Amino acid sequence: MSRALVHLLGVLWVCWWLASTGEAQTEYLRYKDPKQPVATRIKDLMSRMTVEEKIGQMVQIDRSVANAKVMKTSFIGSVLSGGGSEPLPKATAEDWVNMINEFQKGALESRLGIPMIYGIDAVHGHNNVYNATIFPHNVGLGCTRDPDLAQRIGAATALEVRATGIPYVFAPCIAVCRDPRWGRCYESYSEDAKIVQEMTAIIPGLQGSIPANSRKGFPYVGGKTKVAACAKHFVGDGGTVKGVNENNTLIDWHGLLSIHMPAYSDSIIKGVSTVMVSYSSWNGVKMHANRDLVAGFLKNTLKFKGFVISDWQGIDRITSPPDSNYTYSVQASIEAGVDMVMVPFKYDEFIQDLTLLVKSNIIPMERIDDAVERILLVKFTMGLFENPLADTSLVNELGSQEHRDLAREAVRKSLVLLKNGKNESTPLLPLPKKVPKVLVAGSHADNLGYQCGGWTIKWQGFNGNSDTRGTTILSAIKSAVDPSTEVVYRDNPDNEFVKSNNFEYAIVVVGEPPYAETAGDSTTLIMMESGPNVINNVCGTVKCVVVIISGRPIVIEPYVSTIDALVAAWLPGTEGQGVTDVLFGDYGFTGKLARTWFKSVDQLPMNVGDPHYDPLYPFGFGLTTESVKDLVARSTSASIGVRASIFTIMVTLFIGLYLTGMLVILSLYIMSLFFTY
Repeated sequence: MSRALVHLLGVLWVCWWLASTGEAQTEYLRYKDPKQPVATRIKDLMSRMTVEEKIGQMVQIDRSVANAKVMKTSFIGSVLSGGGSEPLPKATAEDWVNMINEFQKGALESRLGIPMIYGIDAVHGHNNVYNATIFPHNVGLGCTRDPDLAQRIGAATALEVRATGIPYVFAPCIAVCRDPRWGRCYESYSEDAKIVQEMTAIIPGLQGSIPANSRKGFPYVGGKTKVAACAKHFVGDGGTVKGVNENNTLIDWHGLLSIHMPAYSDSIIKGVSTVMVSYSSWNGVKMHANRDLVAGFLKNTLKFKGFVISDWQGIDRITSPPDSNYTYSVQASIEAGVDMVMVPFKYDEFIQDLTLLVKSNIIPMERIDDAVERILLVKFTMGLFENPLADTSLVNELGSQEHRDLAREAVRKSLVLLKNGKNESTPLLPLPKKVPKVLVAGSHADNLGYQCGGWTIKWQGFNGNSDTRGTTILSAIKSAVDPSTEVVYRDNPDNEFVKSNNFEYAIVVVGEPPYAETAGDSTTLIMMESGPNVINNVCGTVKCVVVIISGRPIVIEPYVSTIDALVAAWLPGTEGQGVTDVLFGDYGFTGKLARTWFKSVDQLPMNVGDPHYDPLYPFGFGLTTESVKDLVARSTSASIGVRASIFTIMVTLFIGLYLTGMLVILSLYIMSLFFTY
């Protein structure tokens, strides 16, 4: 009897255990239910999270130290690729997707299965990735004055980024560069705040246009073909003293609001998902520790509801020297309002320090909750919980012909014609395609790396033609001219070579080498060493057009008188045909300077409206030309008009003569009658 009872109790216990386990396994999790409002999902998930899980969400690490185990055990919220950080050299879209999914699977295996968000710099197209379409840098796009073009570039960039499984980009840069000596000036659309504001149209291109009933300041990402964007770098990074990168911006409150802040307000209205803080300082206060501007103005006044992210090791630079008091840097940045911290490598130290600060009640739990709620809001909004894993359905979007055609359009619209002919009556452009022989010269004519500039494949850019796919300006010239035209290329021809070859004209392509950030800071703003020599040797002997490849205005005034035609091509990217489209007149020049072109670096800083304004070429300057097609049409129309006028005159004269003759005959008849009688 007792044995039977024990057996029965055992069976009942097993049944109860199985039933209770089944209930646990089928427990309703509101945060996983896409039918629930986002606010409900966030509240439910937050109620389940430990302090460690919350702090993990605030951490972004570089892919080089990420793996599935780290993602699972440290609850990492985000992974990024720094400049040039890739799965393997010339990685395919599939290689990227596979790598990112491995990290994501680790995140999904954590206790609550919160997906991580992968971020990458895509500042002029998907610039870290082999075979991607590289668009002109912002300095050129600003000269187009075309927000619709910026939006279309944003949409194309989003597709190429999603093709590699990435849902988040650190773009656009909405700095207002006030001094071209700054090494990041090419990342700025203009010295003028209004142009930068207008070009925030790239955000709805990247993210999708916000619905009509959207609440101000809330992030928006419109599905699997769009990405979360990041407005950067908050705020005043383009106004540092003498253009020194990461330095101090000295400006009053009114100046900060009127010059550097307007594009942020516009970005928030457009639903930008994230904002990145600047390395720089405002009147001596590091932006990564500026609670008044980040927590106060950005979050409370401008009502930004997405998350604020630090720059790469940005919190380390709060102290001088950097990383001299890391615990203080962690405290100062989190208290200032930074929500996600880009700690590419030493994430363990950051997690330990922040955990200690929270458990010691130095940083209140409310601040941690605010940061995590913002991060989760972006993740829920972009559908990351429903679609955490990437697929290969969009791989054909990477470097597609449609996107390359768009980049080519952007190139030709961004070029600014600064001079056309040594006198107005004899313009050199457009160039004839059918001539016996032409010279192409200069260090930048056949160098895709120089053409693309920094932030292309590698952080500092590259030299040569093998690191990605595109069309150099030399290749574009050879394709554009008539098959009978001989194209001769010399990097740095001497004067005798130019004289002895009887060239019809020359195209000289010179400029700056690639650079990024501090490496690009320059007090002299001179072109590469061979440039002046090539200009003097070529343009002193044969009719020449000089094409400047640069991230900003550079010293050109000493050579202008020698040059027949001068074109600012900025950093056009992979589609060199956009340059030849306007040189040979398939399209006309339409670009207008979005930056002042100085005579001498001694004038800097000098921006439109300054009392000492005395530029070589003023803000807004740009000669226009008609396409050959339009010129021919106008000429034909004029010719038809002339022929019509001649015909009218002849008919009038004939009628006049005819009428005159009739009058003479009538007079003679009357006279004959008179004399008869």
